[in-house]
Amino acid sequence: MYIFWVCGCCGALRPRYKRLVDNIFPEDPEDGLVKANMEKLTFYALSAPEKLDRIGAYLSERLSRDVARHRYGYVCIAMEALDQLLMACHCQSINLFVESFLKMVRKLLESDKPSLQILGTNSFVKFANIEEDTPSYHRSYDFFVSRFSEMCHSSYEDPDIRTKIRMAGIKGLQGVVRKTVNDELQANIWDPQHMDKIVPSLLFNLQSGERTESRSPSPLQASEKEKESPVELTERCFRELLGRAAYGNIKNAVTPVLMHLDNHCLWEGKTFAVRCFKIIMYSIQSQHSHLVIQQLLGHLDANSKNSARVRAGIVEVLLEAAAIAASGSVGPTVLEVFNTLLRQLRLSVDYELTGSYDGSNNIGTKIIKAHEERQLQEAVIRTIGSFANTLPTYQRSEVMLFIMGKIPAPGVNLTLPSTGSGPEGTRMIQVMLLKSLVQVTAGFQTTNMLTALPSSFLEPLLSLSLTDDPEVRLLVLQILLSLIDRNDNRPKFSKISIVSDISVLKLKVDKCSRQDNLFMKKHGQQLYRYIYLGCKEESSGREHYETLYALLGLLSVELANEEVVVDLIRLALALQDLALSTDEGLPVYNRCAVHALAAAYLNLICQLNTVPAFCQHIHEVIEVRQKQSPYLLPEDVFVDNPKLPASVDKVDGGVLFLQSKITEVLGGSGYNTERLGTPYVPQYTDEDRLSKRKSIGETISLQVEVESRNSPEKEERTPAEEITFETLKNAIVDSVGMEEQERERRRQVVEKFQKAPFEEIAAHCGARATMLQSKLNQIFEITIRPPPSPSGTISSGYGQSQSRSIPIYEMKFPDLCVY
Repeated sequence: MYIFWVCGCCGALRPRYKRLVDNIFPEDPEDGLVKANMEKLTFYALSAPEKLDRIGAYLSERLSRDVARHRYGYVCIAMEALDQLLMACHCQSINLFVESFLKMVRKLLESDKPSLQILGTNSFVKFANIEEDTPSYHRSYDFFVSRFSEMCHSSYEDPDIRTKIRMAGIKGLQGVVRKTVNDELQANIWDPQHMDKIVPSLLFNLQSGERTESRSPSPLQASEKEKESPVELTERCFRELLGRAAYGNIKNAVTPVLMHLDNHCLWEGKTFAVRCFKIIMYSIQSQHSHLVIQQLLGHLDANSKNSARVRAGIVEVLLEAAAIAASGSVGPTVLEVFNTLLRQLRLSVDYELTGSYDGSNNIGTKIIKAHEERQLQEAVIRTIGSFANTLPTYQRSEVMLFIMGKIPAPGVNLTLPSTGSGPEGTRMIQVMLLKSLVQVTAGFQTTNMLTALPSSFLEPLLSLSLTDDPEVRLLVLQILLSLIDRNDNRPKFSKISIVSDISVLKLKVDKCSRQDNLFMKKHGQQLYRYIYLGCKEESSGREHYETLYALLGLLSVELANEEVVVDLIRLALALQDLALSTDEGLPVYNRCAVHALAAAYLNLICQLNTVPAFCQHIHEVIEVRQKQSPYLLPEDVFVDNPKLPASVDKVDGGVLFLQSKITEVLGGSGYNTERLGTPYVPQYTDEDRLSKRKSIGETISLQVEVESRNSPEKEERTPAEEITFETLKNAIVDSVGMEEQERERRRQVVEKFQKAPFEEIAAHCGARATMLQSKLNQIFEITIRPPPSPSGTISSGYGQSQSRSIPIYEMKFPDLCVY
């Protein structure tokens, strides 16, 4: 009786908060939380907030005891009570209550029962959505990051329960991020130790339900069933995480993605990697896009010696990233982007030709698959074009100059380090970089071509058209077409044909601006010369001539003034003379192709100028050709199986366009007859001496010619000629004859070095070298001899004596040196 009295007294003396907590638990846990008593407990907690921490500690004690006794119904009631108290109380002393709450959540998460893990996760998510009024300096979420990440990788046997556990882990990670990302007093969730757990966990669940294509930039409204899938929940969580990333946190968020793709060999499939980075690029702030691209470039460099499929996967991801960052946010890394891609292009060419990553054929080195390297090269070129399309015009011009500076060309990049694969590697690099330029210049439009296409770009580009490689020349022509075509006229010149009425082409012809006039005045002669020399190449095929025709057509509608039109007509007539010449040794097909090209272009230009007599002459010649010589027209030449004669050495004058007739009819319309009457002759420059086309004989003849002019063989001076009126008159009268003689003399010198036997040329060069050496010896003897000494004879070190030098006081100095 005494014992019961003591217990009753002790029970009555228990603190009020404990009695209120005990009252919320019913006798049968299935009845659930006693709501009336819960309201009393909540009112008490709000009235006496200093008791809140004790309430939390007591609830935590009861929950731990119930968990140990497997009384899970009471566990659920305790967590429900904690949730309600947490939602209702935001006082200053809530921090201690939160510690108790987190301790209980941790207890549940450590349990082996999935239901308790999910219960604890749901409570934590509710807590994460609460905005606390008071800061916390000592709270740690390291356990929760680790535990939720572990739940994301759950391998529970029952698939339904496994899905629920994984979804709970994803929601828990989302809650941790929400709770910590905006609180500077909390542990930095962006630290690598946390990101290396969070990001791979999300990617693991994203990959488990991988689909062929990523969703749109922001998730659309989905059905309730779809919302419950781990994949959709993961994608929303991943987007939220990336959307909260500040400038300094992008790297820590993206690095685990790169590592995950590396560790699980996911670059080769490309689909999942592309999907991941689409989510990243659409989720982060647009001004941070260049940071992601920068990391991808660094990762590409780090994998330089990995397989071509891995590198191609990274490049494909770069391609997609560049397309998304179309706002020009590549930022200050523009040239770094292209430098990295061009370096990878060069490495790929070396790998393909050498067959190994280290340039050796040692046993154990990885085997290079040429077709995979080719696929990588194509991917790099596409990526270069994709990046270029995101840039404004001025930056694209800089990129064009940058790429041009990387192309090994005669006289342009002689200091460029050669590839380890020799001349073939150099040729392939030329082709690959020119293909990159084709991508960069596609759709290039500018109002001022003189500033957008400076000499530092055009001159080395045009010099590449002098090479013997037909593929290189074709790429150069395609680049020129892209640069000149500003009104989308290029497709209308894709096929060479005789168009009876060019109005069907619907050409867009703009008036030539002042800048265009200056551009043609500066670069026009270069363009004409390269067109002429391109037609002169024996290796030129159908595609070359079609591209040359398109270039002539674009010059006529984009950049033509009256002077340019005259020059283009002269060029077309010069091409006809080239086809008639037997000295060039062109094959029959090339000669017929040049005739057909000249005919098609003259038919075009005469209709653009609308001079009736000019059009009449051109059409008359074309009609005669159609009847007598159809093989001189494009319809019979530029076909799959052209029907050509055995020889075109004898061409009837009736099928030729006459320069005299064209000069006459155009002169009557106000054109410069003197200029029209002068045949076009291409000007040879220093570039021709560096190109492969020019023979060594011509180069030597130019040197001999210079030497003959500057040779110091005659020491005596010729007396100055007295200039009188008669002298000037004779000079004017005889100037034409002197030019003819000079031209004939040059022709003889060139012909001598082209046709003379090798022994004769060698003997001549040897004699010149001997004479040069003797002159050098004389100069060295004069400049290196010892200074005058008044001491008389000088004894050498070998006992020999030298003649006495003249004393200084006996020397005779010029009058100008004495004062």
